[in-house]
Amino acid sequence: MNRICKLFGIKYPIIQGGMVWCSGWRLASAVSNAGGLGLLGAGSMHPEVLREHIRKCRAATDKPFGVNVPLMYPEIENLMNLMVEEGVKIVFTSAGSPQKWTPFLKEHGITVVHVVSSSLFAVKCEEAGVDAIVAEGFEAGGHNGREETTTLCLIPAVRRATSLPLMAAGGIGTGDAMLATFALGAEGVQIGTRFALTAESSAHENFKQLCLSLNEGDTKLLLKKLAPTRLVKGGFTTAVEEAEARGASVEEMRALLGKGRAKKGMFEGNLEEGELEIGQVAALFRKEETVAEVMEEIITGYRQSLSRLKDESGTF
Repeated sequence: MNRICKLFGIKYPIIQGGMVWCSGWRLASAVSNAGGLGLLGAGSMHPEVLREHIRKCRAATDKPFGVNVPLMYPEIENLMNLMVEEGVKIVFTSAGSPQKWTPFLKEHGITVVHVVSSSLFAVKCEEAGVDAIVAEGFEAGGHNGREETTTLCLIPAVRRATSLPLMAAGGIGTGDAMLATFALGAEGVQIGTRFALTAESSAHENFKQLCLSLNEGDTKLLLKKLAPTRLVKGGFTTAVEEAEARGASVEEMRALLGKGRAKKGMFEGNLEEGELEIGQVAALFRKEETVAEVMEEIITGYRQSLSRLKDESGTF
């Protein structure tokens, strides 16, 4: 049996990324009900809001679901205690070291997964005691690692470095991409962008429609002096590019970014002043679909590509 499916108790080794302003209870429960693992995005929720989403998600599905927690979250201790109180069984952590909170979560019977951008950090995760790893290439939307390693290069490097169950992320939105990462050593995939653009995503419709019109090259990795972030070009992103081109300081970049930019763009739909985080793979899609439709397409595409490769395996 696939180790990711066994670890989480799910039908398909497909995890929905716990994205800020997109991953509420409607999206997470829909993914879980379709056979994947839905994740609530705690990074854009105050603790009591997260509590509400956990309870609504539990009411909407009898399947496993989890929570994604950026470890740089300002109310991290309250959040961790809340998840224990609410009986959360699966936690994905990111944006920080897993060493402090992994023992705490595992003491309470919680399965812990950490997101990394390099094989070096994958080794540190294994030493910290996590149960599995997500290795994310810099094709991904939103915050990225500083290494700027593509998924194609990252997955085999991480696979060599650790024996833990491994999920691939970054640039994955189709069944054939999922199969490709399996060939490189992954056992599951974490998909963000494609699920962010579904009907169940809590992102604003303006944001979804803009992302569904993007072509290759319409996103760019910026804010490297703060935290490297993949953004849609245009609007606020133009101001970021101009500031970086003239060598703006860290303090200037922080002032330009301000507070609430991602909420303004992704949740409120202000495409000129908001921070618009999305992955490169958005360029492959033109239609807003339901989670059930997306899951069906991915599984069907995976199986068709696998069958085609088997048929062609003796041709060279």
